[in-house]
Amino acid sequence: MKFILIVLTITFTFSTPFIVNASSVENRIKQFAASEYPNDREMQTYVYNEQVRAYNYLINVTDQGVKAFSRREYPNDFAMQKHIYDEQLAAKHYMKSVSDYEVKRLAQSEYLHDFSMQKYYYDEQLAAKNYMLNVTNKVIKRKAINEYPNDYAMQKYSYDNAVY
Repeated sequence: MKFILIVLTITFTFSTPFIVNASSVENRIKQFAASEYPNDREMQTYVYNEQVRAYNYLINVTDQGVKAFSRREYPNDFAMQKHIYDEQLAAKHYMKSVSDYEVKRLAQSEYLHDFSMQKYYYDEQLAAKNYMLNVTNKVIKRKAINEYPNDYAMQKYSYDNAVY
């Protein structure tokens, strides 16, 4: 019964829109700023203003899946949510434009909901795949491929360690 309650709570928390009244958001932001800089009023004001700008930005974003991801990463920090949202959205658009579908599938299966990591993984794997296409020692290449059939970066690593 506890497991079901936890699952329902998590599902409800991350699937419903973030609706709160302005004064509770303001209080939450003030508390956040005070906790970040308990003895520095000037920095509290700076953090407060930064958090308010980020909150206002986030209430107007359109990709709710990316927004939920950023909220899970930094539930109490609107500025970091904004940063993660922008980073994730750019990476999501990038992943829509990539051309090597085999490497794209690997990246998506490795990092299902994290587009920034998909982009990083895609770029790393694609570079290693292209590298492995041009290596000269076919015996060591075959060994590396057999060791790591679905990981071009590890193939490259294995190959380089054997050759150099």
